[in-house]
Amino acid sequence: MTQPLAAQETDPDTVLTDTIVVTATTPDPATDAVKPPQQIALPADAAAIAARVPGGALVGNGALSGQLSYRGLAGERVLGRVNGQRFASGGPNAMDPPLHYAPSVLVERLEIARGVAPVSQGPSLAGAVNAELMQARFASGESLDAQVRLASQYRSVDESYAVGGLAAIASEDWRLGVLASREEGGDYRFPGGTAVGTSFKRNLYGVHGGLRLAGGEVWAEYRRSETDPSGNPPFALDIVYFDTDFVQGGWRGELSDNVALDLRLGHVAVRHLMDNQTTRQPAAPPMQARATFADADTTTGEASLRFGERGSYFQIGGDFELVDKFVRITNPTNAAFFLDAQPDLASDRFGGFVQWRGALDLVELEAGLRIDHTGQSAGEPELGSAVPMGPRVLGAAFVAAERETADTTVDAVLRGWVPLGDVTPRLTLARKERVPSVLERFAWLPTEASYGLADGNIYVGNLALEPETAWIAEIGFDYESEIATLRPTAFYRRVDDYIQGVPFDGTVGVIDSPVEMVANMNGDPTPLRFANVDAELYGVDLDFALRPVAGVELSGTASLVRGERRDIADNLYRVAPASLRLAGVWQRDALSLGAELVAAAGQEDVSLTNGEAASEGYAVVGLFARYGVTDAIALEAGVENLFDRFYQPHLSGRNRAGASDVPLGDRLPGAGRGVWLRLTAQL
Repeated sequence: MTQPLAAQETDPDTVLTDTIVVTATTPDPATDAVKPPQQIALPADAAAIAARVPGGALVGNGALSGQLSYRGLAGERVLGRVNGQRFASGGPNAMDPPLHYAPSVLVERLEIARGVAPVSQGPSLAGAVNAELMQARFASGESLDAQVRLASQYRSVDESYAVGGLAAIASEDWRLGVLASREEGGDYRFPGGTAVGTSFKRNLYGVHGGLRLAGGEVWAEYRRSETDPSGNPPFALDIVYFDTDFVQGGWRGELSDNVALDLRLGHVAVRHLMDNQTTRQPAAPPMQARATFADADTTTGEASLRFGERGSYFQIGGDFELVDKFVRITNPTNAAFFLDAQPDLASDRFGGFVQWRGALDLVELEAGLRIDHTGQSAGEPELGSAVPMGPRVLGAAFVAAERETADTTVDAVLRGWVPLGDVTPRLTLARKERVPSVLERFAWLPTEASYGLADGNIYVGNLALEPETAWIAEIGFDYESEIATLRPTAFYRRVDDYIQGVPFDGTVGVIDSPVEMVANMNGDPTPLRFANVDAELYGVDLDFALRPVAGVELSGTASLVRGERRDIADNLYRVAPASLRLAGVWQRDALSLGAELVAAAGQEDVSLTNGEAASEGYAVVGLFARYGVTDAIALEAGVENLFDRFYQPHLSGRNRAGASDVPLGDRLPGAGRGVWLRLTAQL
């Protein structure tokens, strides 16, 4: 039976992909070899699990709104998908990044492209993460196969519980499954008090199925995710609801020997409300009360044709992604106060790619090229009669501006590796581009929306932004033997036209423009605008495991990344410090015991341009145990933050809840000491 959180290679492309197996699954060749894991209490936020890979770090924005930072890059630079489906965040400040829709108790595995995503996965500047939820599998015999997988957990530090699972029935020719989960937690405790406003509630349910037909499978799935009132203290507003529907389907299989076709169509509809009244403590006074409604619709389609076998092929494909967004800010106590912060934003992308995989003597190669054309536009904002003159002036200027743009981007990836027995040297060279987001381009109203930076700064968009272009080189090797595993990588990314916030103008602190006047009314006299700068990121990371004797394993990850501006003498904003994760586990028959150390250095290399504060280092220890009651049922337990250490991760958001024991403006601390219990079963 697989265990939670074991990083394990699951297919012939393991040199290209990191896989974290999260929940128990039915036995198959991909998971039988999973070793005892470095177990933790499964967080509701699956981004905290993805952040355990080499080069990973968590951007902590609340229990359900975290993002993966990968080798110094985060946000929309890291491609996020659920069950292979791309979609746009519904929240204007990314309260629902992709992994918001992947409850940990339902995640079967997280796949993270090592360093650079292949062009076949679509455009992305950094790596890519895909959360695969539990799925029904075809039966292996002639009789019907009933499949049940369950996971449940209790965590004392926030009095939370999570329960979820899959029930399915399948034959050799068809499969049908339903899945559901429920999670709820209160405000978490830390050494020194309670982080008020961090409670959460979320439900997910869905159905999926497949039918073997004409040498392949016709498949479809539908899911509904409902996030109920949940606190987000790093943001000015909290979640009231996210009601999101996912639907996708297609056909995958072989047309003939060594000719495979993959077709997929999908749609995601996000409906969102956030405010500072429902869960925020204290609630904002009537004049400052806000309720923001946001919609996001994403329609996607993909088609690819592959000639050859999985390890030796030529592939050609195309895809499209059509996104529509709308955001309206209101005052629930004044019907005449409303304004459209994101008025009918649209981003339509059409792309095509070719990818080749093969060998030249001992060298295995993967090479790909893709071209994308993206058109973006914005509508005209409406403003209520109670909106003051400052926003009206900005709205009129935005209406008069050119609100349509188009970009053509080119990505190229070349990866090579040489299997030499226990050692596999590898090299990656790539050129990657990212089109500015509709928020970065069309944010005409100065607000704190920044795709989840949650730093208290006010940002405004920039119609003149150019796409980011990254030139990437990575080198490393994989070593695998009976007693040791070692996979180090050194990387360098040179990013031209990197997009980040810079001072709005050259007279910082002097309020001499309508943008600064409006920002000052909202509490920030020094707003930032999104702008193109030049940057570079470089570093090393690795994962390792030692198996000195039978039943004992020492394993972990280490990461170091530096991010610097190339146009001025400054550091990039919000880059994670050096970190280390080290775990030891002893296993004997059905029982395993272990401990884990998670440590991070202080971060002194901060951005002066963005007023970023340094952070202190920390080390946190946890204990865990697992007992296999039967082959199908397991009990797990642990203690997190054993020594009740107070710590504040560098990438944690800053507190905005006034009634909290966390001072206003301070980074949110990590959870204090607590116990957790988990039960998993598969029948």
